[in-house]
Amino acid sequence: MSLNDLDIARSIPLRPLAEVARVMGLTADDLEPYGHTKAKIKLDRLKQPADKQGKYIVVTAITPTPLGEGKTVHTVGISQALNRIGKGTCCVIRQPSMGPVFGIKGGAAGGGYSQVVPPEELNLHLTGDFHAVTSAHNLCSAFLDAHLFHGNDLNIDPEQITWRRVIDMNDRALREIEVAHGGPRHDGKRGNGTPRRTGFDITSASEIMAILGLATDIHDLRRRLGAIVIGYNQDNKPVTAEQLKAAGAMCAILKDALKPTLMQTLEGTPAIVHTGPFANIAHGNSSIVADRIALRAADYVVTEAGFGADMGAEKFFDIKCRASGLKPDAALLVATVRAIKAHSGRFEIKAGKPLPDGLGKEDLEALAEGVCNLEKQIENVRQFGVPVVVAINVFPTDTENEIEFLKEKALAAGASAAHVSTLFAEGGKGGEDLAHALVAACDEPSTFKLLYEDDATLKEKIEAIATKIYGAEGVDYEEEADKQLARFEENGFGKLPICMAKTQYSLSHDPALKGRPTGFRFKVRDARVAVGAGFVYPLAGSIMTMPGLGKTPAGMNMDIDENGDVVGML
Repeated sequence: MSLNDLDIARSIPLRPLAEVARVMGLTADDLEPYGHTKAKIKLDRLKQPADKQGKYIVVTAITPTPLGEGKTVHTVGISQALNRIGKGTCCVIRQPSMGPVFGIKGGAAGGGYSQVVPPEELNLHLTGDFHAVTSAHNLCSAFLDAHLFHGNDLNIDPEQITWRRVIDMNDRALREIEVAHGGPRHDGKRGNGTPRRTGFDITSASEIMAILGLATDIHDLRRRLGAIVIGYNQDNKPVTAEQLKAAGAMCAILKDALKPTLMQTLEGTPAIVHTGPFANIAHGNSSIVADRIALRAADYVVTEAGFGADMGAEKFFDIKCRASGLKPDAALLVATVRAIKAHSGRFEIKAGKPLPDGLGKEDLEALAEGVCNLEKQIENVRQFGVPVVVAINVFPTDTENEIEFLKEKALAAGASAAHVSTLFAEGGKGGEDLAHALVAACDEPSTFKLLYEDDATLKEKIEAIATKIYGAEGVDYEEEADKQLARFEENGFGKLPICMAKTQYSLSHDPALKGRPTGFRFKVRDARVAVGAGFVYPLAGSIMTMPGLGKTPAGMNMDIDENGDVVGML
């Protein structure tokens, strides 16, 4: 009987955390221990002169399928492989959310023999960062409703409040609620304020989580929290958390959450776990602070961007690197034979359902029809001037002909190298060829560049992403999107970068379009702004109605049950 991820994690003794810290040049004075297996890293580390600047590697992938491509496995595993070939390496990952799937299980931070451990602690409260984000977010909500109750001096329009509440749980009963019930008190005065409609999102979707990932220090964190727009007044002007006088208290709650957490992989490689923003309505990357600490301490730093290269990697480059000023040296792009076959459109795949028989058999025709997705995602990374190495995450059903076909196509599309990976089954040993290829890619001259300039208009930025990254012929805006984008420009938010909220399952806005769609026009139906986080997020695609959920953006990240049916929004 094969071991599951949790069995594997528990079968290998952990390295003493003090030894893991010493590998990174960290001493006891740099750490705040949380038990024996994890510790916060003090931010004082960033004030010290940097002895080195490590190489910076981002892990991305082809467009995701319900099959799973193993991106986090490769983030963890390739850091182990780099260590095996003598390169001092640290991986930096996001903390898993309890929101989508509650429970202790392996795989949320890797899997097989490429995991961050111990998974029991990683998948639950860790060091309390998610609780701090939840508390800071809901404190702002409480300030807002208290302000309305006590006279609304800021003249906030209740119909234009955009700030909701959050909880780190997928609790469908709280998605749409009405607050401030209770009726008048016995003395005739209002009891709990004026009832209004609002709701709960998952903590990872909070703007504060995105802010925590992009803040460069405590002062930047405080500035960003103050800039949060909670809604608009009766004159259609933005109202901020600073005006509510909530930002200082929010920052105090988040003071310790700004410090990243040191853990380790199964092979004792240092792993820094920090923040957990979603990769759809947020940037989907771990924190700038964690990356900067790691780059000062390791020869190579491996971090992960959520979803495919058109989503997380584009946001890593255009949002995170824009904010940090850091320049990536190389990218590792993960693909599988069966996922490429799925992009041919020949197979119907549902999460929780048995896989179509054809996926487990050699099918070079399906592979040839689906490989366009791999080619486009390689092109997407190369547009930023970053060398890309392709990892072919192999399964027992893959054939030599299929693997060689993918290698040839990857190299022809512009990849620096393409190698088979067995990081899941063998740990670092299964990725040594990839590790050598990444070292070589990092030594190539850096030509990193952003996709668009700050001074471009919001529509110019949207159109650059849609045409150059997604392959659209152009962009169509619905009336509400036009209205909101004009409002953001008028309010001085036009220099912000774009964080596109679209389906992760297609290069387009339509999850049904597989492979490399062409001849389509990208559809933007609405737009919102996260001023504190520092981006505008257009909402792409049409509206779909689902039982129990009402109207939701088509193709957004869905919660899938064991029968493969949509049961909620994540």
